[in-house]
Amino acid sequence: MASGGGGSCDPLAPAGVPCAFSPDRQAYFALASTDGHLRVWETANNRLHQEYVPSAHLSGTCTCLAWAPPRLQAKESHQRKKRKSEAIGMSDQIDLLALGTAVGSILLYSTVKGELHSKLTSGGHDNRVNCIQWHQDSGCLYSCSDDKHIVEWNTQTCKVKCKWKGDNSSVTSLCISPDGKMLLSAGRTIKLWVLETKEVYRHFTGHATPVSSLMFTTIRPPNESQPFDGVTGLYFLSGAVHDRLLNVWQVRSENKEKNAVMSFTVTDEPVYIDLTLSENKEEPVKLAVVCRDGQVHLFEHVLNGHCKKPLTSNCTIQIATPGKGKKSTPKPIPILAAGFCSDKMSLLLVYGNWFQPTIERVALNSKEPHMCLVRDTSNCWAPKVETAITKVRTPVINAEAKVLVPGIPGHHAAIKPPLPHTEEVESKRKLGGNEVSIEERLGAMDIDTKEGKDDLLQTNSFPVLLTQGLESNDFEMLNKVLQTRNLNLIKKTVLRIPLHAVIPLLQELTKRLQGHPNSAVLMVQWLKCVLTVHASYLSTLPDLVHQLGTLYQLMESRVRTFQKLSHLHGKLILLITQVTASEKAKGMTSPGQKAKLVYEEESSEEESDDEIADKDSDDNWDEDEEEKESTKDEDVDEENEDDEAEAKEENGGDGAGAIEKELNGDSDLDPDNESEEE
Repeated sequence: MASGGGGSCDPLAPAGVPCAFSPDRQAYFALASTDGHLRVWETANNRLHQEYVPSAHLSGTCTCLAWAPPRLQAKESHQRKKRKSEAIGMSDQIDLLALGTAVGSILLYSTVKGELHSKLTSGGHDNRVNCIQWHQDSGCLYSCSDDKHIVEWNTQTCKVKCKWKGDNSSVTSLCISPDGKMLLSAGRTIKLWVLETKEVYRHFTGHATPVSSLMFTTIRPPNESQPFDGVTGLYFLSGAVHDRLLNVWQVRSENKEKNAVMSFTVTDEPVYIDLTLSENKEEPVKLAVVCRDGQVHLFEHVLNGHCKKPLTSNCTIQIATPGKGKKSTPKPIPILAAGFCSDKMSLLLVYGNWFQPTIERVALNSKEPHMCLVRDTSNCWAPKVETAITKVRTPVINAEAKVLVPGIPGHHAAIKPPLPHTEEVESKRKLGGNEVSIEERLGAMDIDTKEGKDDLLQTNSFPVLLTQGLESNDFEMLNKVLQTRNLNLIKKTVLRIPLHAVIPLLQELTKRLQGHPNSAVLMVQWLKCVLTVHASYLSTLPDLVHQLGTLYQLMESRVRTFQKLSHLHGKLILLITQVTASEKAKGMTSPGQKAKLVYEEESSEEESDDEIADKDSDDNWDEDEEEKESTKDEDVDEENEDDEAEAKEENGGDGAGAIEKELNGDSDLDPDNESEEE
């Protein structure tokens, strides 16, 4: 099964590249790469057998491919025995290869002739072809497309036999039943059609995403006692985009069961699927699934009814490069496709890159759950093309032939001298030898040796460069022109540019105005000149508002904040002037004069403390003198105590008051008297 990716950017497109093994002993492997080339490889010796490039390989890339069945090729070979020139043995009957394209056409390529056999276009599809299936007996071709239709083609007449609507959305996959009477089609839901009447026989639930693969897995029903109508009781497999489950469905006589009977789980989206058909109820189905992560999952299971739990793979195969050195780590090599050989005990693996894939036959070991093959693909880059097929010939050049270099007037190019012998190469150049000067060499090449001015762009070349840069979107060329600061040069350039370049120039200026402010200053000069010089032309454009809407919004958003910025600018200027004035005032030095009086706050405090201490000491000395006098008075009073006892008793209060007054008078006058005496 080939997955029809075809390099599409659609997120719901299948992953991978269209590829398929030939049905006859898998002798060839066809691959349609993303560049539109069809390459056919020989699986035995890993050699490129043929390469075909369609005429519309870029616009109509290949999206799917399918080999013609061997029965059909045997019939065609039997009819061709009349012509001796086209008589080909049965071993080489790998003839037709159908290619579906992205534009809706189908190409039939003959691998025997190495050329296009026919083309199916008239009355077919209008959109991308998603899948192609050959009928085993009738020689018809069935195709489905994004235009929601299924087409039955007659390959002999290259005309449409029948065309009908297959689904409400795009039909992505097809499969023909083993007896050739039924057709499976799938978009998101799966339908089983009767080919004779083109009516729907059964409906199935399908997947949430577009189905990318449909394949019948059994030929006979599990219950062989009941009569077999060709399709009832058979199992088929389906896989979808971005879905890690492969569902198995069974065709039943009643139309009640629409869900899958079992499913297989894989690690990533399936890219390529191959299987071996089960011919009886006891023979298991072998399934090889290549995932987008580059691994191959092998399943082996007997299909005998429902299974609720998804089945995991029996064996996983990976390929990696050998790690060279201690620090280097092995890197995985993606596996592109895998197909069972005729003995069902070995597998053909296609791995590497799409340009030069490596094809290898690997024996299967059912006991190992995981196989990691170490392969070195560093020397497998050069493709090996069969000499009988290629038409490219290398011209033989004699020693007398002259090589003319294009681009020089008159082709007066210097003839390349023959390669020197090894002896001449080994000989060193002698010092002081006669050598040809650069001027003589340029004269021999017939090139003008006049000295030119500096390599500066002239005024008349600016409009040409600007127009070419806008058409080719060359960033360097546009920078050379738009980075100029000469206003006169800008005006002359804008005057001389053609009118069809005015709108692209405005769009380029709009893009650059949204960038760095330094470049925006230059772009404003260009924008002013363009709007003033070409105002009359711009006013005649009907869709000018739509084309210059971004520029208008940009200017409006810039001007909207201008008033706030001006207020902020004024406040900042005021603050800056005040700060600078204060800094200048701090920086001014006082004139060099000696101070007459210096007041020091700390020393004055110390002096005041000393004075206070001196006063305290003087007061203490006065108090001592007073105490001495008071003691003398007491002694005198004690001596005259007896004499004056009566007087004290009579005038006790007056005497006490007199004593207190006397004492107070003494205390008040003593310091003054002492100071006067001093």
